[in-house]
This record gives sequence, structure tokens and C-alpha cells, in this order.
Amino acid sequence: MPLISSFYGVLIYLYWLDTRQHHLPHIHAMYAGDEAVFGIESGEVIDGNLPRRQTRLVQAWIELHRDELTADWSLAVKGEPVFPIDPLR
Repeated sequence: MPLISSFYGVLIYLYWLDTRQHHLPHIHAMYAGDEAVFGIESGEVIDGNLPRRQTRLVQAWIELHRDELTADWSLAVKGEPVFPIDPLR
């Protein structure tokens, strides 16, 4: 489960070979013990929950880095190493 980015206390992970549970490209975001799964294409929460502010930060970050996330997803589902992505600033 590689950490691909972190910003404002939010940790963003991509799991290797993670296509069974949610069936679409997604990331896992963790903040203060909470976890949510966000779709890469839509930016919507698929599962879990983060505080409202952190949810919006993750959605803004996804919007800015969608192409990089899609590329990393393609690598991760094949079990290949992924690349870090710049944090939200």
C-alpha cells in the first residue's frame, strides 16, 4: 500500500492489485483515524468518511492530479511501483 502523497494531515494511498472491492479506479485517503475511498474519475466518496474540509481538499487534489492518478492506478493494479504525486499547496 504505497503512500503517494500527503497534505494538511491527509495521507493518500493506492493499494496494489486493488480492483475487487470497488471495481473502479480509486484512492484511499486517511485523516486522523478516518478513512474514505474516492473515485479518481468523479472525485466522489465511494466508501467511508472524512471530515468535510478534508473531503473537499482531497477532491480538489484529485481534480488537479487526475492524469497522474490514472497513470499510477494503471501501474498499481498490475502490482508495479507507483510514483509520488505533489501535495496540495
